[in-house]
Amino acid sequence: EALLKRKEEVDCGAEKVTELIESLDRQKDEAINRTFRGVSAHFKEVFKELVPNGAGELIMRTSLDDDDNDDSTEEMDDDEVRRQNPSVNKYRGIGIKVRFSPVGENYMMSQLSGGQKSLVAMALIFAIQRCDPAPFYLFDELDQALDSSYRKAVAGLIQRQATNSDNPMQFICSTFRPELVAIADQCYGISHQDKVSNINIMSKRDALKFIANLMNEEEAVGELSSLATSKASRMTKKRKAAEPLLAEDSEEEEPLDDETALDDETEGSVTVAT
Repeated sequence: EALLKRKEEVDCGAEKVTELIESLDRQKDEAINRTFRGVSAHFKEVFKELVPNGAGELIMRTSLDDDDNDDSTEEMDDDEVRRQNPSVNKYRGIGIKVRFSPVGENYMMSQLSGGQKSLVAMALIFAIQRCDPAPFYLFDELDQALDSSYRKAVAGLIQRQATNSDNPMQFICSTFRPELVAIADQCYGISHQDKVSNINIMSKRDALKFIANLMNEEEAVGELSSLATSKASRMTKKRKAAEPLLAEDSEEEEPLDDETALDDETEGSVTVAT
């Protein structure tokens, strides 16, 4: 009798533990789903701010995506409910679909260029930031792979976030482009000499001038590289065009003595190399 009573107590305790585990699992699933819906909603907003003519969305991939659809309406309704609040155990990852024009197909991350991937990554970071803000953010050349229009959009977004009356925050960014410098409150120049880094306060005018000179140097280097590549290509074409001519001349020439033939062969090889 004592053992039966003890068994009942153990069974009751096991049921309570099971109920607690199920309750915690439900709360965990609800928290993850709620967080994902929040980040997804903010991602749409942020991407629209960065690309006014485009659209983007986050997609939660689950094992339910691979299940076959049933013909029964009731079963399809149950399946829809499960898709809206799936168990975390069924999650398989997150996908991103974006569009950079008002009309057209959506693209996955693997189909985007380097600059587009950078823009999508920044949209995701800012979306997470709006869900769970931090006091400050540190970015290292976040606009390096972007063109001027997207750099301006990113700078405008950072300015709005930094001056938000409800939740202002600080952004610290390193850059070699003028868009972020134009909206900055304070500029610093960092120099490196003899393995020592120095930080100097700069005016916005000096910072913009420094970046303008740097961009002009980059353009000059790019032009020189382009000229060198073009010249090398022309020389390669000339070399390929000269080889058949030399071959035809050697076939048509009459036999010469050894000394004369050696002189002509040496002269021809030098011409081709040149």
